[in-house]
Amino acid sequence: MSAVPASVPSLVVGLGNPGREYEDTRHNVGFWFVDRLAARLGAAFAAEPRFAGELARIGALRLLKPSTYMNHSGQAVGAVARFFRIPTETILVVHDELDLPPGSLRLKFGGGHAGHNGLKDIQAHLGSSGFWRLRIGIGHPGDKSRVASYVLHPPCAEEKALIDEALAKALDAWPLIADGKWSQAMQRLHAPLRRTAASFVPSPRTPAASAASSGESS
Repeated sequence: MSAVPASVPSLVVGLGNPGREYEDTRHNVGFWFVDRLAARLGAAFAAEPRFAGELARIGALRLLKPSTYMNHSGQAVGAVARFFRIPTETILVVHDELDLPPGSLRLKFGGGHAGHNGLKDIQAHLGSSGFWRLRIGIGHPGDKSRVASYVLHPPCAEEKALIDEALAKALDAWPLIADGKWSQAMQRLHAPLRRTAASFVPSPRTPAASAASSGESS
């Protein structure tokens, strides 16, 4: 892991696809987190077309939901970061993670995009990978050919319960993150849930569907 910078977050970005048809899908867990964070902090999102996204503000902190499809998330992140002169190391991106089982959380600074198209586009627009990521496990369907369908469908009831528990845990750790106590937040977030997420086996009943051609990530 890269050295932990001594900074507090200025911008929290939740990744997802816009539109009601995607609200409950696995790919939108980043949206789920920032919506719950905004509610907890007493903030409301407002559409900001010039930034291609929805913004909420609490003091010096901004929350962002890009209104582009996942693959073009960097357009909104880059626009907000440039306009408000937000240092890259104070950005936290919250996104779904196929390589973690449902209910698992990982907080890290820097690194690659591991094939996540939203992260890839953000890195391209920022010109840097030096930002924070909160990875929310959604599990893997077991076959690469099924990933596009899997992320664009809602989790089953068991998965949803684990993800909801992880989101609650992340919200409880927010005060540490807000104070720039990243190492302490990692310790709390990386501890296993009461139920062992690592033992979860994805259901084979993933609906057959292909990603829409309009640009959402797989």
